[in-house]
Amino acid sequence: MTLIKLFEKQKKYLDFFFDNLDIEKANQIFDFLSTCQNNIIFTGIGKSAIIAKKIAQTMLSTGTKAMFVSAVDALHGDIAIISKKDIFVVFSKSGETKELIDLIFYVKKRGAKVIAIVSNDKSKLAKISDYYINLPLEKELCPYNLAPTTSTTIQLIFGDILTVALMQKNNFSINEYALNHPSGAIGLQINLKVEDLMLKDDYLPICYENDLIKDVLHILSLKKCGCLLIVDKSDKLKGIFTDGDLRRLLNNQNLDFFNKKMKDIMTDSFIFIEKHSLAIDAMKKMEEKKQITTVPVLENDKLIGLIRMHDIIQTGLKSLLF
Repeated sequence: MTLIKLFEKQKKYLDFFFDNLDIEKANQIFDFLSTCQNNIIFTGIGKSAIIAKKIAQTMLSTGTKAMFVSAVDALHGDIAIISKKDIFVVFSKSGETKELIDLIFYVKKRGAKVIAIVSNDKSKLAKISDYYINLPLEKELCPYNLAPTTSTTIQLIFGDILTVALMQKNNFSINEYALNHPSGAIGLQINLKVEDLMLKDDYLPICYENDLIKDVLHILSLKKCGCLLIVDKSDKLKGIFTDGDLRRLLNNQNLDFFNKKMKDIMTDSFIFIEKHSLAIDAMKKMEEKKQITTVPVLENDKLIGLIRMHDIIQTGLKSLLF
């Protein structure tokens, strides 16, 4: 069977899931999880255990107290971590796995409530749990209808939707997300600030409104920022003059501009950003304007820095968007 046909078949199976899912029951599961006083504890056997672990980790990183416990290890001592304030969530396609059925008996003895997420609403696991939801499964993508393929996909979809719903209910902010992801690609996107990369103080290519262009061209060359930042005596940014502006003036073949004041040749409409903004937002501003490779950084209308596309690229941040 060709790949395209497999994609079509999987789409058909996923459509069956979405078309037949009991949304009212899904809402009940979500509402109950929202009341959890301690940890939402996930478990499963085999491939369902992998999904359960993934959902637990995603919930934890997005503001919901969650964890994964191995069903086998729970039966050999790890069940001690479960309390009556926890909600115990079991992923199982068949709902007939003996280890899980045995485990539920002991989980309930500890006072925890149990949710079964199954694809067999007549299963024993569904019957003995406090709550259950059936994830409609037409068939596995596996040609023998054996290997967990579609069943684990719909488990993952359902778990991720619950995760995001809880994230939204808890008003989980981007700043909280940043605290939970200090490293890696995600950390780079949400922790790297403009102030971490901007040029400042003596590295800034500053001149003043009444300076003559011929007297400050050396700053344009020396600072290697591709622009001059024109300020007044209180450091308020008044305009920008770029190396592109210089090339356009030279193309006019009129050298009179060398005696002009910066206020007469600068661009007084410019984009800017604040130092606490994310570096990725500064990059997006530059991308939107196409030809812009530097953005001044202002605080209370005063110039305090300059961020360059070159410095952002060196962090590897740009590559994360493509």
